[in-house]
Amino acid sequence: MSRAMAGRAALTLSLALLAGCAPTPPPPLVGASEEQRLCRNGTGQHGGYFYTFWHDTGDTCIRLGEGGSFALDWDLVGTRGNMVSGKGWRTGTLDRVVGYHASRFDPGTNGYLTLYGWSRGPLVEYYVVDNWGSQFTPPGPGAEVLGTVESDGGTYRIYRTVRVQQPSIEGTQTFAQFWSVRTERRPVGQDARITFANHVAAWRAAGLELGRMDYQVMAAEGFGSRGSASVRVWGE
Repeated sequence: MSRAMAGRAALTLSLALLAGCAPTPPPPLVGASEEQRLCRNGTGQHGGYFYTFWHDTGDTCIRLGEGGSFALDWDLVGTRGNMVSGKGWRTGTLDRVVGYHASRFDPGTNGYLTLYGWSRGPLVEYYVVDNWGSQFTPPGPGAEVLGTVESDGGTYRIYRTVRVQQPSIEGTQTFAQFWSVRTERRPVGQDARITFANHVAAWRAAGLELGRMDYQVMAAEGFGSRGSASVRVWGE
């Protein structure tokens, strides 16, 4: 399943100053604070957080709420479609502690709730997965377990997989995926945290090195199924 993200566009403002007059107030940024519903791929800032929304086919939209809140509904039944979207930070860090509250997460058969991001040099797509659907446990059958890590009240299995000539933040490329997947689903409806540094250290011990950090978001991903999520994210 493609994990790519596309359409990276930053929202910017410009102020026009009139000679001898007070500055004309700029128009509000679309999605700056009010709730917004997006059904087209894109990235930007909303409520003080970075967001990314991407899907390749099917019917899916994101609703951007106050602060770090977002909600998703996707319907990819009968397609090989893929969707991954969420809110977080334009630039990730190796030591961020991510807090989140999933008030609703219905992954259907094939979906998961995850801390998600990319690094460059090397190009790596990474996941820290806390919950998933009824038929597919990421990263999928046949992936070799490279170790485990205890973090935030649970045990995570570590994996490395490779995507060959697939869409990425640098176009069509071959790249590695690093995974930490919780052995038991984390309950919905409770405040939770992901101490990312624990996973970075465990990946490094398994020979998995991230590069220069790109974006880092709390996201839901789904493919070939129907699902929904309502999540609020923050940094601790």
